[in-house]
Amino acid sequence: MELRELGRFSETGLQVLVAVAAGPKHGWVIADEIEERTGRRPQPATLYGTLSRLEERGWINGLEPEGRRRPFAITAKGEAALRLSLRDLDSLLKAGHRALNLGGA
Repeated sequence: MELRELGRFSETGLQVLVAVAAGPKHGWVIADEIEERTGRRPQPATLYGTLSRLEERGWINGLEPEGRRRPFAITAKGEAALRLSLRDLDSLLKAGHRALNLGGA
């Protein structure tokens, strides 16, 4: 399964996987990290819909709640999907740099 199968949630899905790859996090912290990286905070419905879809695919696991907050952790399947997506993005980035004569590729 590839991240693009998430449709309009694929960008948020990638952002979530990057956030939880460093360790388990709950939704609020994930949203903070996404906003810090992109300058845009995901809407709660988008974020929690994405978390649900990633969990359904077995790419993240919801852990025991910590009070009212439920952290999520990446799974081996999620790590594989993230690695594949990052490889594809790296190829696109290098092609873009070459096309624009920016170097760095």
